[in-house]
Amino acid sequence: MFTYLNPNVRRQLISQGKLVRIDEEGQLMDVHSPEAPGELAINLLGPIPLPISLPSINTTVSWYAAVRSTELKVVENLASDLRARGGQHLFSHLVSPLAVNSVLVVGEPTENPLVRVHSNCLTGDVFGSLRCDCGPQLEAAIQRISADPSGGYLVYMAGHEGRGIGLWAKAATYLLQDAGENTYQANRSLGLPDDSRDFTDAAILLKHFVGTEPFRLLTNNPKKVQDLTEFGLSGIVQEKHVKGVSDWNRRYLHAKQEWGHKLEDKDISR
Repeated sequence: MFTYLNPNVRRQLISQGKLVRIDEEGQLMDVHSPEAPGELAINLLGPIPLPISLPSINTTVSWYAAVRSTELKVVENLASDLRARGGQHLFSHLVSPLAVNSVLVVGEPTENPLVRVHSNCLTGDVFGSLRCDCGPQLEAAIQRISADPSGGYLVYMAGHEGRGIGLWAKAATYLLQDAGENTYQANRSLGLPDDSRDFTDAAILLKHFVGTEPFRLLTNNPKKVQDLTEFGLSGIVQEKHVKGVSDWNRRYLHAKQEWGHKLEDKDISR
């Protein structure tokens, strides 16, 4: 993906308040300030009206794109260098694995909003794979938040494919699962953690949008609640979020249940 913004466009977006920077507490900071060593700041681009049409819901949300300042700076410096060296044709070098996360503001959030922190899943979210429940969970989350009187937020974590191992390794785990291993055993066979996702950026974004107020989190995974709490969020109430159970993913869901997800046998047998 190209992650470069023309400097003139960047200045225009800043002047319009469409490009801001937030610190690790979610507070606005000077978007022009130089990066301090070890600083964790996020650039936030939006809001952008985004009409959504899904089988269960048609609505319009406000979309924000989010990327860490330190990572974006590397791309901007590279763009300046390429421009100085000779032209637009060199910009193919800006193709980058940079993770650009998203926030969807659904409805008009009030106190105690409904929140979903969703890890991206190309196979489930885009291809409609039934090997997991990710695609149906994503759609159901938008539908549930839209129908809730308090509205809420969907934080889409772009760098979380395969619980953080990436698409290439995820493809290998599928082959190992087809040979008899469960989803966690397959990770271990590759020498990878059961779950290597980092929810730091999600926590920062929620601090910015929700603040210190309590919210309801759509998840079956208590570790997600624990991780967000450790990053300084409080008053999180876990709400079960079961959707998309099928014969294809029942074994996968049983493995999650054994790993600690709050799933009952009746949830998986539905």
